[in-house]
Amino acid sequence: MADRVLVIGSGGREHALAWKLAQSPHVKQVFVAPGNAGTADNGKISNSAVLVSNHTIVTQFCKDHNIGLVLVGQEALLAAGIVDDLRAAGVRCFGPSAKAAQLASNTSFAKAFLDRHGIPTARWKAFTNPQEACSTDFPARVVRARGPAARKEVTIAASKEEACRAVQEVMQDRMFGEMVVIEELLQGEEISCLCFTDGVTVASMPPAQAHKRLLDGDQGPNTGGMGAYCPVPQVKHPSFS
Repeated sequence: MADRVLVIGSGGREHALAWKLAQSPHVKQVFVAPGNAGTADNGKISNSAVLVSNHTIVTQFCKDHNIGLVLVGQEALLAAGIVDDLRAAGVRCFGPSAKAAQLASNTSFAKAFLDRHGIPTARWKAFTNPQEACSTDFPARVVRARGPAARKEVTIAASKEEACRAVQEVMQDRMFGEMVVIEELLQGEEISCLCFTDGVTVASMPPAQAHKRLLDGDQGPNTGGMGAYCPVPQVKHPSFS
């Protein structure tokens, strides 16, 4: 493990990564860029103002501060190829390449990948025309859009009319880009099963469940996550058997 580690991002995910890394006796210092209030001057952890959108500047920062490992949590930067650029400059970096990051950053790419490899997924269609998007016949719909800086917008629509309103708002205002994916809404429990991999070995994390809807009772708009809990009673995992 490297003496000095740089974690790139500003959310709870990066806070958790920095917190755990700081517990290792092999890590002397953890920088988080840009970080948040929880990662500011917290023992081994400190925030950095390095401009993460400029990969050349990040590369130079790593060399100037003898950073032995970089972990990238921010989706937009992964999609922009920061891992590719850092590795090309000789900086050790943990995270997917820009091509691999499309599985998270590009909904239509991910859905096509699932179909191509026979991985079960909800029925879906991608549209660039709002009128065509409103013609889908799914009884309940998920409207997914993506815009600048990998910002995501997801609307859970219980009717065709509600889905059409979401499509019109997204595509006419161009707030989230010029393409939407309309997806069949699957009812039931949603569980996140995440793994770490180096391309050869896979290490599974315990399953977790996130609270996506804003309000109690699974009501309100969909969000990036209002919290999560683990372990989950719906799935047994060897770690808890």
